[in-house]
Amino acid sequence: MTPIRLGMVGGGSGAFIGAVHRIAARMDGHFALVAGALSSNPERAAESAAELGIRGYSDFNDMAVAEAAREDGIEAVSIVTPNHMHAAPATAFLRAGIHVICDKPLAATAEQAREIADAAKASDARFFLTHNYSALPMVREARALVAENALGMIRLVRVEYLQGWLAGQTDSKQAEWRTDPARAGAGAIGDIGTHAWQLAEYVTGQTPAFLSADLSSMVPGRQVDDDARIALRYASGAKGGIWASQVAVGQENGLSLRIFGTEAALEWRLQRPEELIVTPKDGPARILTRAQDRSRSFRTPPGHPEGYLEGFSNLYSDIASVIRGDSTHIDRVPGLQAGLSGMAFIAATQASAARDGAWIEVRT
Repeated sequence: MTPIRLGMVGGGSGAFIGAVHRIAARMDGHFALVAGALSSNPERAAESAAELGIRGYSDFNDMAVAEAAREDGIEAVSIVTPNHMHAAPATAFLRAGIHVICDKPLAATAEQAREIADAAKASDARFFLTHNYSALPMVREARALVAENALGMIRLVRVEYLQGWLAGQTDSKQAEWRTDPARAGAGAIGDIGTHAWQLAEYVTGQTPAFLSADLSSMVPGRQVDDDARIALRYASGAKGGIWASQVAVGQENGLSLRIFGTEAALEWRLQRPEELIVTPKDGPARILTRAQDRSRSFRTPPGHPEGYLEGFSNLYSDIASVIRGDSTHIDRVPGLQAGLSGMAFIAATQASAARDGAWIEVRT
């Protein structure tokens, strides 16, 4: 098929997540990057575009207008900016009728999230959110097992996302904006807590009704949370918990999910992404591998590990199918509702912490 013409906002020279999205978008040949407003600095934007051999813009508003007017203009755009810069470009491109693929979380504030939601509802273009971990094959298999009632009634849900890279003061570019409340909107709960929230929601098919949160800023002088412990209550009667920390020394990217039902339990860990442990009641544990993957999301033969980049690429491949009119797997792809749910999680967590852990209703 002819590749979908893709643009990008943010992700200029030296940016981490922009490069990840570019690799993922081209991995399966569904997209071709042709234009970008890669930096708010005009000189850097031009240099970055020249390095990639694409049409360069110094302003995303100009890019949205110009690309919408071209016969060979972009059909979709990836937004890979800090959180506070999601809403303005997303709104501009949605209004121009261009599909938006946005990095998570949805925005830095509730007001910005509403702007995106209003623009998406008024546009014929689609909005996608890149929660990449939910696109890993064995996570999709976990979701299928829950949907088939293989676990019975869900009783307990536990997600941990532990990192140690912000355990002290750091001057890295990635840390700079993530620890700035004006640009990030939230700390660990926004950066990795929303991943944990979406992972549990995606696999279980349930959204917690209430939560109680304890947020900490453990590094002196830090203005955003860097450790979060959150208790969850589901309308079904299930209980859950999220522990999201960026000050857990020795942890690199320790994401894990455990779900306990009346008939069986399952466990998945990012460090071993191609394995899913399923333990039936009163029976031995089984380790499911890619041989049991029904989503057929793997690209390589067994014994050739896939992971982080491939998760992003799985999303881009499914997004391409949706853009082309095939909605067979649209339920795999996080969209506006997932983004709004993540923002509701952040708001409820902050409200609970401000009231010493009071139970707060999650209003999605």
